[in-house]
Amino acid sequence: MTISHLRAFHLVAEAQSFTKAAREAGLSQPTLSAQVKQLEARHGVSLFNRRGRKVELTGMGQNLFQVTARLFAAHDEALALLAGAETLRRGHLRIAADSATHVIPLLAQLKRHHGSVTFQLRIDNSANVLGAVLAYDADIGVAAKRSPDPRLFARALKQDRLVVFVPESHVWARRRRIAVAEIQGRDLVIREPGSVTREVFETRLAEAGIKPASLIEVQSREAVREAVLAGFGIGVVFASERGSESGIHTLEVDGVDLTVAEYVICLEEHRRLPLVRAFFAAVRAVEATR
Repeated sequence: MTISHLRAFHLVAEAQSFTKAAREAGLSQPTLSAQVKQLEARHGVSLFNRRGRKVELTGMGQNLFQVTARLFAAHDEALALLAGAETLRRGHLRIAADSATHVIPLLAQLKRHHGSVTFQLRIDNSANVLGAVLAYDADIGVAAKRSPDPRLFARALKQDRLVVFVPESHVWARRRRIAVAEIQGRDLVIREPGSVTREVFETRLAEAGIKPASLIEVQSREAVREAVLAGFGIGVVFASERGSESGIHTLEVDGVDLTVAEYVICLEEHRRLPLVRAFFAAVRAVEATR
C-alpha cells in the first residue's frame, strides 16, 4: 500500500464517483480504478459498492474514509503552513452557519483584508453546522450551539436573544411586549429538530409551565415567515434577524430568559490553518468595532 493508493480511495470517497474523482484530480479513470482495486486486493477488503456511475462506501470504506480525511487534512494543513501568506492570497474558505446575519459581517471583514479569498456559505440548523465541521465539509461553523466533542474548538462570538413575531393584522401587533404566559394555548410555527431556536424556546416554555396548542414544524426561516403571514401561528426568530420586513411585527417576551450565545467553531486540528486563523482575526476585528 502506498500513499497514492490511499489518495485514490479518498478522492473517490469524497466525490462518490470514479468519473468525477478522476476529472477533479486530473487523472484517468482507469488509473484511479486500478489503484483502488489494488488497495482492496492487497488487504482483502471491499471499500465501495458500485452502483452504475455512483459508488457507496461499505462499512470498511466508511471507517477508512474517517482516517484518510484526517490524514489528508493534516497534509493540506502542512502545505498551507509552508505556503504561508500565499494561501491567504488564493485560498477558499467553506463556512456553514445557522444564520447569514451573524456570519456576513465576518466575511466582509475578511474580504477587506484578503480580497482574493473566495467563500462558500451554506445555511443550516445548528446541529447540521456542527456535523458539517466534524465531517470536514466545512472549515468554519457559526452556530448557536457548542459541543463538548474534544475534536472541536469553539470561541464565543456574540449574544443574541429570541423574540416572537406575528402578522401586522394580529391582535398583538399594537404591542411591543408580551408575557410568556400569553403563549399558553396558542399555535407556534417553529423550525425543525436540530434548530437552536426551537430547542431553546421549547425548553424555556417548558420551564415556565407553558404549553402551546400545537407546534407547526417547517424547514427554514423563510418558511416560518410565510406560515406566520398565512395565519398558522406565532413565529420565533433571533432579534438580530428580525429586520424591518413588511407585514411582520416582532415582540419581546417577558418572564423568561431567551438569551442565546453564538459561537465560531472549527476542528481543533485546523486552528493553525492560515485561512482559519484569518477568520478568527476577522472575528476579533468585528468585536473591536462594536
